[in-house]
Amino acid sequence: MSNIEQIQRRTIRVLALGQVLGGFGLGSVLSIGSLLARDLSGSEAWAGSAATFSTLGAAIWAIPLSRLAYARGRRISLGTGAALAITGALTVIEAAHLRVFPLLLLGIFLLGAGSATSLQARFAATDIPSAGKTGRSIGLVVWATTVGAVTGPNLFGPGEQLGHLLGLPEKTGPFLFTVAAQIASTLIFWFGLKPDPLKYAQQLQKDAGKAKHKISIKSAIATLKVNPVARFAVISVALSHMVMVSVMSMTPVHMQDMGYDVVVVGFTISLHIAGMYAASPVMGFLADKLGKKPMILFGQSIYLFAIAFSSFGQNDRWMVTIGLALLGLGWSASTVAGSALLASSLPPEEKTNVQGLSDSLMNLSGATGGALAGTILSLVAFGGLNLFALLPTTAIVLMALITRTKN
Repeated sequence: MSNIEQIQRRTIRVLALGQVLGGFGLGSVLSIGSLLARDLSGSEAWAGSAATFSTLGAAIWAIPLSRLAYARGRRISLGTGAALAITGALTVIEAAHLRVFPLLLLGIFLLGAGSATSLQARFAATDIPSAGKTGRSIGLVVWATTVGAVTGPNLFGPGEQLGHLLGLPEKTGPFLFTVAAQIASTLIFWFGLKPDPLKYAQQLQKDAGKAKHKISIKSAIATLKVNPVARFAVISVALSHMVMVSVMSMTPVHMQDMGYDVVVVGFTISLHIAGMYAASPVMGFLADKLGKKPMILFGQSIYLFAIAFSSFGQNDRWMVTIGLALLGLGWSASTVAGSALLASSLPPEEKTNVQGLSDSLMNLSGATGGALAGTILSLVAFGGLNLFALLPTTAIVLMALITRTKN
């Protein structure tokens, strides 16, 4: 085994371990956050603001964090993102204590940096060249999020008990687990990513006589204009995320209206997140073997089944649960394959630049979906919201038909 392969394997192990812990905060933001938003705002239409500001935060932070990674390395960037997320979790708790809705939105916006960090970690798995294993590398790092992300929503009950013992406001206890998990994952990234994978890859480029490029949004957009495959990958990941966020963020509100408590909601969200992450190594393997575009289309076909279950079975808890689990699987196939397609279609010197823009657009799409979801829910109920989610899925399928790819 070459030295490069040894470093890559170590990098994947460290990223995976860090993602195990970093995943604990994912469920709390979108599910408990939506309940807090409705409580503090006094309006169901504002319940979607939690998803909006979380994904908007992830979108805004994605580009500066990617630039920081390019300039200083992944360790600095991932650590900075975690620090912002910790600040956000503490701000959410204080907002609930003061009952100030705008402060809650600020906290959730800062928490979005944690999502941006998690997304960046999957691309960090592809910094060091690994021919023919792009999908598997991304899939393994995404899969590692499963443990924390699935366990996190089931800690809503214990989190509430801990929060009560400490005198915290209702529904804020679970955010204590977010703080602890982000601290732990940061320590793992900081001490484990040696050598830093991005700095190591840049050194390989320098040794090969290739100059370091200056990165900017303008140059990333220019790259996408002349690279239709990368453009399709970016759009498919963004619109797939919009579908997932819009439906997932309103599910806790819909289930609470059905009369279910936070424990049942947490279990349902856990199954959804298991669908998002648990099968990602399989999705990555299939993307490498069968092709990235076929797997993106496979993800859209799963979305169709998810929408059918959730829309036509909107008044049945188990139909909604099955639909949400399938929604997670569709996201997994689309995001892993789309990310792998993007990584494999870009020259090394443009990867970090375009990947940062992709994460930003992905989360802006999610923010748009979250912003519209609350209003759509209030107008046409949960079933109607799911049917609206067919629009981005249709757009991805049409774009796939006109984009030629080699993998």
